[in-house]
Amino acid sequence: MNILPDTAPGFDQPIAVLKHCHDRIRKQLATLDKLCDHLPAHGADTQAQQAAAAVIKYFDKAAHLHHEDEEHDLIPMLQASAQGEDAALLGQLVPLILSEHNQMDAMWQGLHEQLKAIADGSGAALRESDVRRFGQLYAAHMEREEGQVAPMAKRLFSAAQMAQLGDAMQMRRGIATPVSAGEAVANLRKDYGQATLSEHDVALDPIVQFNAWFEQALKAEVNEPNAMSVATVDGNGRPTSRIVLIKQFDERGFTWYTNYDSQKGRQLAANPFAALLFFWPELERQVRIEGKVVRTSAEESDTYFHSRPLKSRLAAIASAQSMPIANRAALEHHYDAVAQQFGEEPPRPDHWGGFRLVPERLEFWQGRRSRFHDRIVYTLQPDGSWQRERLQP
Repeated sequence: MNILPDTAPGFDQPIAVLKHCHDRIRKQLATLDKLCDHLPAHGADTQAQQAAAAVIKYFDKAAHLHHEDEEHDLIPMLQASAQGEDAALLGQLVPLILSEHNQMDAMWQGLHEQLKAIADGSGAALRESDVRRFGQLYAAHMEREEGQVAPMAKRLFSAAQMAQLGDAMQMRRGIATPVSAGEAVANLRKDYGQATLSEHDVALDPIVQFNAWFEQALKAEVNEPNAMSVATVDGNGRPTSRIVLIKQFDERGFTWYTNYDSQKGRQLAANPFAALLFFWPELERQVRIEGKVVRTSAEESDTYFHSRPLKSRLAAIASAQSMPIANRAALEHHYDAVAQQFGEEPPRPDHWGGFRLVPERLEFWQGRRSRFHDRIVYTLQPDGSWQRERLQP
C-alpha cells in the first residue's frame, strides 16, 4: 500500500518521509538496471557517468541516513511501545532488518567501486549479478518494512512520539531547530565505510601489522600520524592522558622521549604501565596498545637528544616540565639563561630521556557502517607468542 503522496512530505509525517526514501531508493535501483543495459552498447559515456555519480551520491549518504533513522529511532521507539503480538512480531523482524542493513552495506561497497570507475570514465564494467542481488534484497526489505513496520508505527505512536521521531530525523540531517552544543553532541555521528578488517588478512605479528598501517597512514598524509595519546595513572589510581609523538617502534616496543620528572614520568616511576592510542580519522582507524613501560638506555637517549634541533634541546633543559611557574616571562628567562650557559652543545640532562612501552595487548580498530566496527586484538602469551581474535564492536 502506498502511504506517501508523490511530493516529498514534511518531517511532521516521519513515517511518510521514510516511505518517500524507499521510493527514491527504488528510482536509484531502476537507474542501476538501466546502466546495466546501457554500458555494453555505449560504454562510460557522459550519460552513464552522470547516472553513476547520482547513484553514488544517494547511497553514500541518503541511504545510510535512512538506515540510521530506523536503527537509532524508529525501531527503539517501537520496541518501547509494542506489547503482545506486536512485540512478538518485532522480535522476529528486528534482527532480520538489522542483518539486511549490514548485507546491503556490504553489497554497496562492491558496487561503489564499480560505479566510481564509471563515474570518472576509467571503467565501464558493472556486474549485472551484483546489481540484481542488491536490488532484490532492497526490494524485499522495503516491502517488509512498508507492509509490517510502518503500519505498526502509525497505529502505536502518539502525536508526541511522531513529533519526537520527526525531530530526530531532522537533527540527523542538520535541519532541526538549533540547540546548544551540549545537547547537540549526542547527535553528532559520522558513519564509516572506507575499509574492512578481517582476522584472516592481518599479520600474525602485531608489530608487522602496526608497521603496515603506519606506512598507509604516511602514504595517506594523515595529519601527524606519529601523534599518540599516552595514558598513565597516579598513586590513587586516577588516570591522566596527553598527546606525545612516537619516535621509534620495533619488536622491542614503542618509544617516546620526555622529562622524567614530568607528571607522566613520576606516574610511570610509581606504576610502570601505560596505554597508548593512535587515531587516524582520515583512514577511520585507531590502534590501542597496552603494556609495561621501561626507560631506554642512556646511549639511546643521548643519540636522540643530540639529533634534536638546538632550541628543542635548550628547552628540555630550561623547562621543569609540569611544574608551576609565575608567567611566560619567567619561562623565557630560564631559556635565555640556559642558552647563554651551554651555547651550541647543550648536554642531555639526567632528567630527560626515553620511555619504551613493551606491548602486551594491541587492538586494531577499523570503522564500519552503523557502528558495526571491526576489532582485532592481539594478546601476548606466556611463551612469547601472540593470540589473535576478533572482538565484538
